[in-house]
Amino acid sequence: MKQYIVDAFTDKVFHGNPAAICILDQWIPEVLMMDITRENNLSETAFAVKTGDRYQLRWFTPGGEIDLCGHATLACAFVLLNFYEKNAEQIVFETVSGVLTVVKKDDLYEMDFPAYQLKPVPVTEEMIDAMDAVPKEAYMGRDLLCIFDEAETVRKMQPNQEKLLKLDGLLLHVTAKGTDTDCVSRSFAPKCNVAEDPVCGSGHCHIVPYWANALGKNEIVAYQASRRGGTLYCSMDGNRVKLSGKAALYAVSELYIQQDRG
Repeated sequence: MKQYIVDAFTDKVFHGNPAAICILDQWIPEVLMMDITRENNLSETAFAVKTGDRYQLRWFTPGGEIDLCGHATLACAFVLLNFYEKNAEQIVFETVSGVLTVVKKDDLYEMDFPAYQLKPVPVTEEMIDAMDAVPKEAYMGRDLLCIFDEAETVRKMQPNQEKLLKLDGLLLHVTAKGTDTDCVSRSFAPKCNVAEDPVCGSGHCHIVPYWANALGKNEIVAYQASRRGGTLYCSMDGNRVKLSGKAALYAVSELYIQQDRG
């Protein structure tokens, strides 16, 4: 089985968010997909199978399968468009989150994702204690989104991972208005066995709708201020979010595993 490792939302390796991509002839057992994911120990490993002119796509974290992942979708489209569908300009994925389309535009890969509906929630003492910082606002979609006044608060945050496990939401995203970009953010995912997601595409399906509304503009340039860092070029289109980024190939490998496990 061939596997690719791609750094997404960057144009150079060792930056952005790494994802492992396995392009399969047919589906393998979930237990094997989880074993591969845990062995990779990246925030996401994605598996894709071609059906007709589309690809079925599933995403796994070391903590289990999830419903949406931006950087692994971008990485998978990069692999398909550069190694499997060289004459194509777009890839259409069928996922549990619906049909997702990725279009190649020069060196950018533009993804069309659903935006999460954000519900205002009270800022609690548990949030403050877990982050050791006081957000000015909090919202809930799939994930918890906390808004801060200062970008430096976001950049320097060192949340308590055990306490984050007790907060509502799958992930925690923290964000503030940027200086060189419209916003800066970070994403923490201990419930997925990932302390910090270096660049979170699905997180920006929370972050971009907030900043588009707050700043009164549809076009948002977002920077994820993790140690690796990554830039996303985003826009709102109704209840959809378009996320664009670059990608860099780190490795191509052959997995020597048995595929008959149940």
